[in-house]
Amino acid sequence: MDSDPVLAAAPKPSSGPKPPPGAVVAGAGPGPVPRPGRAAAWAGGLLLAVPALVTACRLLDTDGITPVPQLLSFLPWLTVPAGLGLLLAAVARRRGLALTAVVVLAATAWSSLPYTTWTTIGHGLPVARVRVLAANVEFGQATDALIATVRRERPDLVYVSECDRACGRALTTAFADELPHHASVEAGGSEGSVLLSAHPLRDWREIPGTMGMPGATAEIAGRSVRVQLAHPMPPLPGQVDVWKRELGRIRDFAALRTGPTLIAGDFNASQDHAAFRAILRDGRLRDAAWAARKSRAATWPMEGPVPPYVQIDHVLVSDEFSVDDVRFPDLDGTDHRAVLADLDLRGER
Repeated sequence: MDSDPVLAAAPKPSSGPKPPPGAVVAGAGPGPVPRPGRAAAWAGGLLLAVPALVTACRLLDTDGITPVPQLLSFLPWLTVPAGLGLLLAAVARRRGLALTAVVVLAATAWSSLPYTTWTTIGHGLPVARVRVLAANVEFGQATDALIATVRRERPDLVYVSECDRACGRALTTAFADELPHHASVEAGGSEGSVLLSAHPLRDWREIPGTMGMPGATAEIAGRSVRVQLAHPMPPLPGQVDVWKRELGRIRDFAALRTGPTLIAGDFNASQDHAAFRAILRDGRLRDAAWAARKSRAATWPMEGPVPPYVQIDHVLVSDEFSVDDVRFPDLDGTDHRAVLADLDLRGER
């Protein structure tokens, strides 16, 4: 029987060797698409770099150099890129990178816990309730809002940063009866500061700094209480050394204290900065917000597109005080929340 001419003309399957998988064959179209694992691994490694660096500095108790002091303000938020880095490491199936990501994420989260205290709480009987208000009024722009807040809250001590001459005159005039005693640095812009008191003040002193940091000794319920306003320079690039030096002066002041002490104001530093923690450690002080379990309540920035993310305004207390409550009132016209602390001054043990 004759064969079909069409079938006879069809090419026979090749019996030669087949190309290896993935090889590029002429006329066979584009080669294989690269695996996504490498790109995911690179992205995950980049995401982990900043949390690893900043957390390492936090654990080593150093503020380092720019950009570390600035990035330390974001420490709790760095768990987000660390978590994304872990996710990408898992997608890339890189065990070594995934283990590194777990360590970085765990260290960042642990470092973000509220810092510990270095002092004990006084056990004497309460002799006076002291309400403290600390506010940065941003070049005096929030003076009217602060006046309204003081009238509403009736604090005994008011620490005001960035209070220019007009701000100082307005405050001392408005509260000539309620807060008749004051210590101040009269200057313009951010350099002016004033400390108002319902209690008599003596022994006026000032911590040297770029911006005014007045202080005095208040007589409260028969006890001499050292009251000091804090307002060091912020850790801007190029000014980190100034920031460290001025925080160091506040630390030196705290270390020399011999009795009840209240230091309050805009510290331009958070609990994650070593220079701030040194003030607590060397002065045997507590942060009132820590004692009230509010040490992560953000006080800055209150203006602009970025929501508040860091607490840089503080009320620090010695162990002669116990902390009843801490609140953070909003003030129109400034980029800071105020800090309002209710304290009990305790008598001798």
